[in-house]
Amino acid sequence: MKKIVLLIAITSTFFSCGKGGEAIPNVAVNFQASITDPRLSALNVPGGSVFISGYGVAGLILYREADDTYAAYDRCSTYNPQNHCAVTLDSGGFTVSDPCSTSKFSLIDGSPVKGPATRALKSYYIDVSNQEIYVSN
Repeated sequence: MKKIVLLIAITSTFFSCGKGGEAIPNVAVNFQASITDPRLSALNVPGGSVFISGYGVAGLILYREADDTYAAYDRCSTYNPQNHCAVTLDSGGFTVSDPCSTSKFSLIDGSPVKGPATRALKSYYIDVSNQEIYVSN
């Protein structure tokens, strides 16, 4: 009897996770370009960002932080990620918005700054050296 109660408790916990339990699917990402590539010109200044199509689930966001480091995120919103809703750049340039749910995310760390999303954007490893930018997972 205890085993049945335990099994029911575990099963109900698993199925009650809902949207909070969903994650951006893992897909191979291997982007490389010269930092002088015209597509990346917005990264010449701190606070600059660019969108790169064809990588990740819904494309990539590359962002140059104020301290001259870089961040890379998947454009797929973490709210209902099965919809593959791609975030768009907000007018200030420091946040992106999910047009499907109105969630907003910070480009500094990918965290949600306005719900209903509760999970940060999926981040990728980024390295800039020898005038090349590399993004991978």
